[in-house]
Parts: sequence; structure tokens; C-alpha cells
Amino acid sequence: MKIYFAGSIRGGRDEEENYFKIIHYLSEFGEVLTEHVGHKNIEKDETKKTDNYIFERDVSWLKTSNIMVADVTVPSLGVGYEIGLAETLGIPILCLYNPKNKKSLSAMISGNKNLVWKEYNSVEEAQLLIKKFISSI
Repeated sequence: MKIYFAGSIRGGRDEEENYFKIIHYLSEFGEVLTEHVGHKNIEKDETKKTDNYIFERDVSWLKTSNIMVADVTVPSLGVGYEIGLAETLGIPILCLYNPKNKKSLSAMISGNKNLVWKEYNSVEEAQLLIKKFISSI
């Protein structure tokens, strides 16, 4: 199974540690195409690539993915775009949201019946939600 993980890069790295742990867990189910999203120095690494390269690479990966798991805790234009594209492509989508920062989840996520969104308060809880989501596909 090919898995596309989406998490904020330029929008903020507040959840970087959770991304790393979630990606590691996802790798038990298949190949995580976007494992770099969990790396500590991703912003520096990504500046070595053009925006066009990043766009083309990520769209290509998304088109070959079987599922998408997106952490939507930190608002991100890129993650929102990726979710919309995955929806258009008919890819099953799980959005994970940690309410710890008391920021409201976008209605474009919570109101969309074409994707699954779940709140989590710990990485262990996110792992259980991922396992249940993958089992349901």
C-alpha cells in the first residue's frame, strides 16, 4: 500500500514530533511516500528545491497513493490543497486533528462528508484511529 501523509511545512512545524511518530507507525502498513514531512530540517531541505519541483513531485506521489492521512492540527494551505486533490482523485482520506491548541478545525474539513476526520489527544490515540481507518477500507 502506498500512503501519502500530509502535514504542515511552511504553515508551521508545531506538530513535527507527532508527524514523525505517525509516519513511523504508518510505515507498518505500507510505503509512506512523504516520510520527509516528519524530518526535523525539512524547511531547510525543501529550500534546495524549486516550488515547481515540489509541486510536481507531491502531485505525482498523491496520484499513486492508495490512501491519504493528513494531520490538520496546524492550518496549512498546502495540506488543504492536497486534501482537495486527493478527494477529486477518489483517494480515501483520514484527517487527524489534535485540539490541544484550541484552534477550531476548518469547516471545509469537518463539514466534508467525503472524508473522515477524527480528533486525537495522543499519538497512541492517533495510531488506533489510523488502524481502524485502514481496516475499514
